[in-house]
Amino acid sequence: QVQLVESGGGLVQAGGSLRLSCAASGFINYAMAWFRQAPGKEREFVAHISWSPDIAVYADSVKGRFTISRDNAKNTVYLQMNSLKPEDTAVYYCAAVPSYKVLSTISIAREYDYWGQGTQVTVSS
Repeated sequence: QVQLVESGGGLVQAGGSLRLSCAASGFINYAMAWFRQAPGKEREFVAHISWSPDIAVYADSVKGRFTISRDNAKNTVYLQMNSLKPEDTAVYYCAAVPSYKVLSTISIAREYDYWGQGTQVTVSS
């Protein structure tokens, strides 16, 4: 049974940092991604990391501030978020897709097969 469990969200002041974790179970060899969804908005791509090698891709809105990484031994993906802004406030979701699948567009939510329950990130001004 495939399962993704996010943690690490919370309330932080603008300019602060948070690290999100996504613990995966029930599978191996998956590409992983982070998306976020603010109230009243569509789910938005944040970052993607391939299975092997670890190639990371970021949305322009977070490039230079966020870092996605993975520890395959722990089956965990991380999102280090620095220089947080109020507009980063959202529920953050991790997503997974088997590494053998060729994605037409890594930034499209429907390309991913599995999702976590989400973790709330709130950035105060």
